[in-house]
Amino acid sequence: MDNELIKSDNEINSIFDNIKELVISSRNKVYSAVNTEMLNLYWHIGASIMEIQQGDERASYDDAVLEKLSEKLTNEFGKGFSSRNLRTMRKFYLIYPI
Repeated sequence: MDNELIKSDNEINSIFDNIKELVISSRNKVYSAVNTEMLNLYWHIGASIMEIQQGDERASYDDAVLEKLSEKLTNEFGKGFSSRNLRTMRKFYLIYPI
């Protein structure tokens, strides 16, 4: 009887280890996909901001536009869209335009 329990525990441990590897591998793939998509989103937001500013990185109305845009995006989607973050997204687009 003890041998059966030990064998059963070993089988369970083996199955557990296999499933654990699958979960970790899948989570890592999900994190990677999410990170890639977030970078894609930030790049496109930066591109949209530059399009509004017609390519003028230092548009005189820059602060007012980004503040209003930040307010609207934050109201709609929550944190992450401060005017500072929007400037960073614009910079990201300018550094990596393609």
